Amino acid sequence: MQLYSKSDIGLRRETNQDFCMTGEFPGGAVWAIVCDGMGGHNGGSTASRVATETMSETLVSGYREDMNPDDIRSLLELAVECANKSVFEMSLHVQGLDGMGTTVVAVIAKSNIAYVIHAGDSRAYFCSDSEVRRITTDHSIVQMLIDSGELTPEQARLHPYRNRITRALGTEPELCTDYNTVDFLPGSKILICTDGLSNYITDEELQQYCREYEGDGLTEKLIETAKVLGGSDNITVAVIEN
Repeated sequence: MQLYSKSDIGLRRETNQDFCMTGEFPGGAVWAIVCDGMGGHNGGSTASRVATETMSETLVSGYREDMNPDDIRSLLELAVECANKSVFEMSLHVQGLDGMGTTVVAVIAKSNIAYVIHAGDSRAYFCSDSEVRRITTDHSIVQMLIDSGELTPEQARLHPYRNRITRALGTEPELCTDYNTVDFLPGSKILICTDGLSNYITDEELQQYCREYEGDGLTEKLIETAKVLGGSDNITVAVIEN
């Protein structure tokens, strides 16, 4: 498996409050984390950085080659728990960081299965030549309106509350996450990203780009597209190719 990632400040933000890390485990498994911070310039970037670094340390120190699916789920949940505690306690005790938080989406890919955990509106997608399928469901106001039938996905893209999320890492002592697994066969991709990309690109466009581009070329094309279409937010994407 191959890992690629790229983050861009976009066209309208003064700072990049996204943070991304990827890595390989012994035995060929890989991991990737993307976070999108909130809480002001300093708070947002601090929350996303601390969350990503804490999670990566937990994953790397806790991973074993003989882990079964239940073990992997427990490791991902522990990583989020540790990161939530770190960000929340920092927000309480460091001046100027009160109220900060971050979305999170993280993946471990092992033995043709991708294990995904998330909170907020950063997303994970499964991409192949025949389909693009969203693995995650946004924890957001507009997603609730879509689920209730009050908005279509197209209307949600322009809704004034499209950036309002209902779950975030670090804002409360405990965090409820969603967890999913997906078959990840050779020739397919797992893509995780912040809303700086997903707010601008459709599933059809994503499938087209995943067919036409690979590796760094794919991450660069996706970020370029988001910027051409407005680039109003930070844009971060990580791709795992199997």
